[in-house]
Parts: sequence; C-alpha cells; structure tokens
Amino acid sequence: MATLKFTVLAGDGIGPEVMQSALEVLRKACAPEGDELSYTECAVGGAAIDKFGEALPESTLQECRKADAILFGSVGGPKWESLPPNKQPERAALLPLRKAFKLFANIRPGLLYPELTDASPLKTERIPNGIDIVCIRELTGGIYFGEKKTYQKPDGETAACDTMEYKVSEIERIAEVAGQTAMARGKRVCSIDKANVLETSVLWRKTVTEYFKKHFPEVELSYLYVDNAAMQLARDPNQFDVFFTENMFGDILSDEMAVICGSLGMLCSASLGDIKNSLGNKFGLYEPAGGTAPDIAGKGIANPCAQILSAAMMLRYSFGRAQTASRIEKAVRRAVCSGVRTADIAFGKKPVSTKEMTQAIIENL
Repeated sequence: MATLKFTVLAGDGIGPEVMQSALEVLRKACAPEGDELSYTECAVGGAAIDKFGEALPESTLQECRKADAILFGSVGGPKWESLPPNKQPERAALLPLRKAFKLFANIRPGLLYPELTDASPLKTERIPNGIDIVCIRELTGGIYFGEKKTYQKPDGETAACDTMEYKVSEIERIAEVAGQTAMARGKRVCSIDKANVLETSVLWRKTVTEYFKKHFPEVELSYLYVDNAAMQLARDPNQFDVFFTENMFGDILSDEMAVICGSLGMLCSASLGDIKNSLGNKFGLYEPAGGTAPDIAGKGIANPCAQILSAAMMLRYSFGRAQTASRIEKAVRRAVCSGVRTADIAFGKKPVSTKEMTQAIIENL
C-alpha cells in the first residue's frame, strides 16, 4: 500500500477528455493493491496561456517538482499558432519541462496488435503478426537545444542558424538506456545516425561502439543511416527490435513508427532521466504520442488508449508497480481485440465513444 503522488497536466484539445479516462482506469487498477492516487491538476500549454499568459507557469512547475511523476496530455492548437514560435505551447511548455527535469530519454513502444493490422498503411502480409518494436530518442540535446540565431549576412541577406551539438556523456547515457532496453527484450539494438555527413554522428557512432563493447557485449549492435532507417521502417518494421537515435532523427522516426502502427491514439511514451523521485524510482513524464486533435475535441469520441497506456508506463517506471501496469496493458489489449474500438481504429466495426472505450477497459482489468 502506498500513495502515488503525481502531477496531471491535461493540456489542450482532447487532452482533458482522455486524461479523465486514464485517471479513472488508474483508480480502478490501483484499488485492489491498496494504492491511493494523490494528484494535482495544473494548467499547461494553450490553457495556461489563456489563464496565466504563459505556457508553463511557475506555479505548474513548482507542483511538478513536488511530485514523483508527471502525467501529461497534449498541448497546442490553431488558437495559439499566431503567437511567436518561442511562445507557442509546444515549444514553450514541453521543451522547458524536459530541460527542467533533465528528461533525456524518450521511450516509445511501437505496438500494433495482430487484430489491428488493417489500421496500418502497410500491407497485412508484411506484418501478419502485428508490430512490436521500441524507439528510444535522445531528448535534451542536439539541434533542438543548440544555439539558435537569425542574423544578417554581409551582403544584407537574412539567414538563420541552429546548432547541433552532442557530448560523449550525452551519447553514453542514451546508449545505456538502449542497452538496458535491449537486454530486457531480444538483445538486439540498432543505432541510427548520419555518420557519412555529420560530425556529431561520427562521434555518436564511435561512442556507441565503444560503450556497447564495454557494457553490453552480449547485445547485437547494428547501425543504419537515418535515411535508410526511414525506408527500412516502412518496408519491414519488425526487422528492428530496439532502435535509438539523436533528438531530431528520433522525433521524425518515432512519428513514422506511429503511423505504421495504425493510430496515434494507441501509442504511449515515457520521458526519463537520472533524477530519482521520493520512492527511489525514476522521475518521469508520461504522454501519448498523438496531439490535441482540435477537430474532435469536446465530441467524446477520442481514443483514450494512448493516455491510459502512458499511465501504465508511469506505474511501471516511477512507482515500481509493474504488475498493475501489466494488468492495464492487458485490459486495453483485451478490450480492443474483442472489437470495442473508437473511430480511429474501428475499420468496419461500430465505433464507440471515449467513455465506452474506457468502461470496456475497466471491465477487462
């Protein structure tokens, strides 16, 4: 028995709707173990801009610091797209959160149930048994966090520059996460870079090679250039087991993986660092792969599965509740594979509402 203390940042669009589903499932799943939920709901993203004038208010950040984990929804939408880029919800909320808590590793499972292969744009014969892979993305380095500037060239033309930089220590720590993940799965990992062009990738490959040789000699390590990796992911995703890469490449490849897995509404993620919470586990931020989906916000038809599965990851990594997490994951799978599906994964079946999907998952716990 324990009190699980976390901060809820539902955000914008469908975020509040699917977040309520996740909290309801968490309550039902944790009750048999005697675990109680203790969470504070705070504004973030566009909702925070409307209320406080900034996407990540200091009050929200302070509540996150008091917690053992963050359960995040999604931020952004057309309403705030006219703001300067550095003031928009995505850039002004998520990036500062990752930086504040040093969340350098994003773990995103790419899971497609065999019963949902029709949801994938890939031909069913290419993925007859579904998809089961993991993408690990370095999250706090590279071009997204490097120096940025807009300036005038000597001839008067305007130019802009974004700096990509990686240190050996940054590469080693993400290699450690990839190695540990591979050890828990098939002991195969692919490192993705652009070492034929980028100096950062030359250092990346050299560091990864030396690190795996020393720390994970039993793991089969392979390499791909990012352009080839994008093609291979679309051609035969299951040739991978675990793959890892730097920030921008990971951003792109993880979204490609989400598409081939059928629906963003099914994909969860965990962003972790070295910071320990009060329980001695990893402090983390857990969020679905999809966005705010403003076109369906408020209609009660959004798929809550990704948010629910993200909550399960929170239980596993930040609260040490692997069994409860597995119960939730199995309940989602049973519900979906029994034919209970929201519109994004219905494919000929009668779509259900967000609430109906949530209830079906609870009944399968």
